[in-house]
Amino acid sequence: MAVTEDTTDRSTGYRAGIIGTGFMGRVHTRAIRSAGGTVIGAVGSTPAKGHEFTAEIGAVRGFDTAEAMFADPEVDVVHICTPNHLHEALATAAIAAGKHVVCEKPLSVDANSAASMARAAADAGLVATVPFVNRFHPLMREARHLINEGAIGRLTLAHGSYLQDWLLLPEDDNWRVQARLGGPLRAFGDIGSHWCDLLEFVTGDRIRRVNAQLSTVHSDRTGPVDTEDIATVQFGTESGAIGIAVISQVSAGRKNRMLLELSGTEATLSFDQEQPEVLWLGRRDRSSLLVRDPEVMGPEATRLSRVPAGHAQGYQDCFNAFVADTVAAVAGAVPDGLPDFAAGARAAVLAEAVLSSARTGNWVEVDT
Repeated sequence: MAVTEDTTDRSTGYRAGIIGTGFMGRVHTRAIRSAGGTVIGAVGSTPAKGHEFTAEIGAVRGFDTAEAMFADPEVDVVHICTPNHLHEALATAAIAAGKHVVCEKPLSVDANSAASMARAAADAGLVATVPFVNRFHPLMREARHLINEGAIGRLTLAHGSYLQDWLLLPEDDNWRVQARLGGPLRAFGDIGSHWCDLLEFVTGDRIRRVNAQLSTVHSDRTGPVDTEDIATVQFGTESGAIGIAVISQVSAGRKNRMLLELSGTEATLSFDQEQPEVLWLGRRDRSSLLVRDPEVMGPEATRLSRVPAGHAQGYQDCFNAFVADTVAAVAGAVPDGLPDFAAGARAAVLAEAVLSSARTGNWVEVDT
């Protein structure tokens, strides 16, 4: 029963402030505490919301403003869980104040500002991470290990989807549907970024060119909508593989279905996030399901397995592992596969290429 214990040395502490009091703020709170950190306090869209959230989660104290949090010497790390248009200013100010930063994705609403944020963190020598947490499914690390070992041969085809239905109905609404708050790409920026990051992380290959289509199913919700509900993206990679991704937030019955299938000259691997305990391995003469079992997996998949085989791990476990690795990085030991601001900037570059292709109807080369 080989289960990896978390032995990270946190003697220096991980004292976090959270900006944003919605669903993601709660997810971050649980992950910080799971990793042995302390939530010092929170900032909300109003002082009252910040103090109410602080009391709800049992943090040390509330802050009226982000500036007050940045000035507090007891806050080491700032977790930014706000609408996307606020990310750049908040992260830049936190870095300038000498704080490590965890910023929700998309890192920023355009590639230039995302690159600037990544440079600022690197120049300051601070840890700055983006929660592309699907990297932390143990079986995604196992897929990466198998590919690195040559198990599927040369990658030829990559395809899949990320499907949700939380914006299926015209009365469903959220700040993300407005480009001025969420950025010009919504479905692709919000969840397509996860799919592309996972593809590139697992394969070690990079998307080199894209041809995209966008569709807005509901042009009016509680007001005009100027972002997409659906995106389809054909692509080619640097190694010569081709593929397609289908991204939707209006696919009835699909709650959070991310499918990634990778075919090579020897075998195919397929992973469905809604069934995260199994990885399908297909060969011409036989196919099999690999289960998450730390007794037989590679070192990274085993490291991220916190419970024995047969005891399911899921989304919050991935988030917990991501924050635990951020804690380790702050302590001076950066674990393999930790998504940093450079990964967030890469996602912004891909998003701009997708947007340009959709607007022009042409293939667009992706800047490297």
